[in-house]
Amino acid sequence: MGEAVRVLHVLGNTNLGGAESRIMDLYRHTDRNRVQFDFLVHSGEEGFYEKEIRELGGRIFRVPRFRIYNYFSYRKALKEFFQKHHEFALVQGHMTSTAAIYLPIAKKAGVKKTAAHARSAGVDKGLKGTMTRFLRRNLADKADYLFTCSELAGISVYGEKAVQEGKTIFIPNAIDCAGFTFDPEKRKKMREELGLADALIIGHVGRFHYAKNHEYLLRVFAELCRMSAGAGGSTAETGADQKYHLILLGEGPLMEDTRKLAEELGVADKVHFLGNHKNIADYYQAMDYFVYPSRYEGMPGTIVEAQASGLPCLMSDTICREVIATELVETMSIEEEPKAWAEVLQQRIDALVSKQENREKYAAKMAAAGFDVQAQAERMMRFYESGRWENE
Repeated sequence: MGEAVRVLHVLGNTNLGGAESRIMDLYRHTDRNRVQFDFLVHSGEEGFYEKEIRELGGRIFRVPRFRIYNYFSYRKALKEFFQKHHEFALVQGHMTSTAAIYLPIAKKAGVKKTAAHARSAGVDKGLKGTMTRFLRRNLADKADYLFTCSELAGISVYGEKAVQEGKTIFIPNAIDCAGFTFDPEKRKKMREELGLADALIIGHVGRFHYAKNHEYLLRVFAELCRMSAGAGGSTAETGADQKYHLILLGEGPLMEDTRKLAEELGVADKVHFLGNHKNIADYYQAMDYFVYPSRYEGMPGTIVEAQASGLPCLMSDTICREVIATELVETMSIEEEPKAWAEVLQQRIDALVSKQENREKYAAKMAAAGFDVQAQAERMMRFYESGRWENE
């Protein structure tokens, strides 16, 4: 057997984010005698996954973070890197904000193939978002392959013309479906560990970032608590029924602002900030309902994970339809008042209490719908080895 081909994944960092988690799922299920992953990151800090990457045989390289004013030094660092390291069969750019810069540099240095991978259907607000759109304006012409996790993400990153002309390749965000199979015993154990054995748990998994819309989520939850407590007043004023609790998994720049808002809304005692955890599948087991009012997404792996664990979901209608693979998912507009979401949640959760759903069956359903990482790993390995997409 020959030496494994090496693929370089370009990211902002290796922390516990959506793109990073999906790549790590793929990495764990890749035959590393055939294909080995390396990572180029725009951070000097050690990320959540770095130890595991090294254990799996991957290398981690670093370049400075792009900050607009350092355009020339950023290009210089990339040129120096790829002049020294152009041994990759493919460079796959998940950080699309500057992919139009680094992918052509890699190709010119001798890398055989390049791919951009669109994973988000929106940009940050303000100047940063404006610059991202500007930098991406011709990305569709700067890569050999244009991967996307949804049509909305493809349009956002590459433009509508590229999608309409069939230049993009759809690759769903896949997970280890079997690992999310519902387990009643695990559910009981997790709820006891959280001290919420008798609670009705609303769940959310996501970075504390503008796109995720935690502010709206907290306002929905506060309305739900008020309705539970009876008419009028905040939960602090009315001594609200303690049955509803909200667990938030993730970290990020808006975490402290979200904590303050929970206090202002009088629900701080029922909102649990749990941070990042590697055993994320166990936390889905503990939840009763999953709520995801994002402003924009590519294809949220969290909704895939929630469905695999048999968890009913209420998500914003701005999220791509491709992620809806079961009857568990319902959508609403974030233009609605938070109370409207709370009313729907109360109805759905009350129905759940009296009707025990067979959650175990959904992992197999999601695998059959094409969201299983093992099948995707085989497909991607063939691509990495051949340098050609399957229908070329």
